[in-house]
Amino acid sequence: MGEIEKVTVPDLGDFDAVDVIEVLVSAGDEVAVEDSLITLESDKATMDVPSPVAGRVQEIRVKAGDKVGQGDLILTLERSGAAPAPVAGAPEREGGAEEAAEERELETAPAEEREAPGERPSTAGGGEPPRRPSTATAPAEGDQRAFTGAYASPAVRRYARELGVDVTQVRGTGRKNRVLREDVQAFVKKSLAPPSRAAGSALPAMPVIDFSKFGDVERRPLSRIQRIAGPNLHRSWLHVPHVTQHDEADITELEAFRQGHKEEAEKRGVRLTPLAFLMKAAVVALKEHPAVNASLDPDGEHLVLKRYYHLGIAVDTEGGLMVPVIRDVDSKGLLELAEELAEVSSHARDGRLKPDQLRGASFTISSLGGIGGGHFTPIVNAPEVAILGVGRARMQPVWNGERFAPRLILPLSLSYDHRVIDGALGVRFTTTLGRLLSDVRRLLL
Repeated sequence: MGEIEKVTVPDLGDFDAVDVIEVLVSAGDEVAVEDSLITLESDKATMDVPSPVAGRVQEIRVKAGDKVGQGDLILTLERSGAAPAPVAGAPEREGGAEEAAEERELETAPAEEREAPGERPSTAGGGEPPRRPSTATAPAEGDQRAFTGAYASPAVRRYARELGVDVTQVRGTGRKNRVLREDVQAFVKKSLAPPSRAAGSALPAMPVIDFSKFGDVERRPLSRIQRIAGPNLHRSWLHVPHVTQHDEADITELEAFRQGHKEEAEKRGVRLTPLAFLMKAAVVALKEHPAVNASLDPDGEHLVLKRYYHLGIAVDTEGGLMVPVIRDVDSKGLLELAEELAEVSSHARDGRLKPDQLRGASFTISSLGGIGGGHFTPIVNAPEVAILGVGRARMQPVWNGERFAPRLILPLSLSYDHRVIDGALGVRFTTTLGRLLSDVRRLLL
């Protein structure tokens, strides 16, 4: 037997624990170096854990739905180079490795997570087996319907994720309570059934419409980023009373300065963009108006003022919008910021951001200038209390007291939490920002 290699969870950055959303191998599989073994998911990103060596998978110690932290054992590998050893107890039938792995999960699960065959509810007569209640209606103490585990094949788990279903909430009707594809479909149908609601007790349910009645349609799953970001945006929209202050900044002189130093920056391998200037100006404005760089305490009676300036920068990727964080913006120069912006933007588009690069922002900038557009209303990235939206700068005629002169005008949109920032503070912040951007020399004061 070859040498056994233990594969553990790598450094997760600021995260103590993350979810295992998919196990990509089974006992007995042959893997090469850098082959993906499992997929982990944090609040806003996913990452695959690659194999450090080539070999045969011996024992898998995690399953989808587990939470893991740095250093936790994922699986063991028998290094290549020796005669492959058979996996103990692996059945010799099609799909045997997968079946055996899931049966081991059942055998090692707590007793309360398993049901004896005689205790399983019968589906005879068309009755539907009871399903685990959703998290919105937790079972009462002693309710035998509640269960803590879910046993399903990787294909069924993937299908459930595509539909936005938490597979641990689905009662399985397969052998040994395994969740089948049909169980996921039944769970979705039941979830879509309009619930009985007391008048005014909750948001009214959206109607379920069969759009195929009106013409040809295509059903396409949301991207992973959209599925993660959607609930966060919805929560922020429901809990934060949004106000958006629209303003403008004259960046004619800033653009002239940038163009004058563009070639010098390129010689150093840096693309100097207006966003770097925006970040420096935002930090100065945040220092002048510290309530904008804050969070509302959960008790609703205190404000947490942050003495650090970590800016989230929205990046457009193929899978959706991601917001990597540039830390300590106040201590970095323009060229350093421009270089770091290019690096994190590239990592975001390639899906190579680390978990700690997506956490800890105190203020967010969403710049659409590279695409187009003008003013818009960005959603506050709670628990932050404000977000700056930036459109495309355009030449406009501006009266200078004697005549109309062409000036490059940048549209600004500041959305904020009205519980923390009132209209007067919102206007003061955008006015300060406009003043700084109109004369970049003020950034040195």
